[in-house]
Amino acid sequence: MWPLWRLVSLLALSQALPFEQRGFWDFTLDDGPFMMNDEEASGADTSGVLDPDSVTPTYSAMCPFGCHCHLRVVQCSDLGLKSVPKEISPDTTLLDLQNNDISELRKDDFKGLQHLYALVLVNNKISKIHEKAFSPLRKLQKLYISKNHLVEIPPNLPSSLVELRIHDNRIRKVPKGVFSGLRNMNCIEMGGNPLENSGFEPGAFDGLKLNYLRISEAKLTGIPKDHNKIQAIELEDLLRYSKLYRLGLGHNQIRMIENGSLSFLPTLRELHLDNNKLARVPSGLPDLKLLQVVYLHSNNITKVGVNDFCPMGFGVKRAYYNGISLFNNPVPYWEVQPATFRCVTDRLAIQFGNYKK
Repeated sequence: MWPLWRLVSLLALSQALPFEQRGFWDFTLDDGPFMMNDEEASGADTSGVLDPDSVTPTYSAMCPFGCHCHLRVVQCSDLGLKSVPKEISPDTTLLDLQNNDISELRKDDFKGLQHLYALVLVNNKISKIHEKAFSPLRKLQKLYISKNHLVEIPPNLPSSLVELRIHDNRIRKVPKGVFSGLRNMNCIEMGGNPLENSGFEPGAFDGLKLNYLRISEAKLTGIPKDHNKIQAIELEDLLRYSKLYRLGLGHNQIRMIENGSLSFLPTLRELHLDNNKLARVPSGLPDLKLLQVVYLHSNNITKVGVNDFCPMGFGVKRAYYNGISLFNNPVPYWEVQPATFRCVTDRLAIQFGNYKK
């Protein structure tokens, strides 16, 4: 169960590094996008909890039976609900319906909830969504609908949406225009779906200005682009993602990244390419001045060069690495020169070894 006081510790934005998390919430003061990590989105424990006894309840007369209502938060998780409950206060800003048995979102399920900011539907049985189900949600910015039975991206998403978490569903296709009009969207998490490259129609991501895109644990051989049967990441694949600071493509079938491709990601902080079929460290990493985390474990990398990660000369890289994972690769680690990691904050940030054939 995701208790209210833990939920209220999740929605906030770190001021330190773009990919860090802050405690959670004040919707009236939320001045930018926040992002849950996978554990938070599935209800894992977090720090910085809020004492529920200190929260003043409002609109208690309109609280759905069995739910807990405090401030503008309505928590109806873990109740075995078959449908979205009625009598939800119109001033609700967060509605938590995770861990229930809801199988369908109907036309009027969210009627009157024009102030809703975040909707949590994680771990239900949703397989059908009415095309106008989200129409009343004119201020919705966070939609978490992971771990359901969806076979497609929900239609007519609110134009106000900033963050979409839809991982661990049954989605095989991302059609052109499904994200049309979502000018505020900067985070899409859709890993754990049976997506292949052929499932992305040409122009599927047109018009989006994403900061975070994760399509791990899929069946990709490259980054989605405008034709099928990709066998590598090529230059034009990354043109549309120039503002990404975190790119997750682990657990795919990527074999090669074309020289110069990564130069189109100047703001990238984290790169996840673990559990693929890469034979060497991708070129261009030294040119990413802000890159701090690189996951390359569980590939087929056989050699690590002295200039694969760090630029030549001093003062070029603006942020040192604090995480490089290379374990479970057939690299003769005793041949790797110490100078290879001259731009790493600490030797403990480097993970080597444990290769198994």
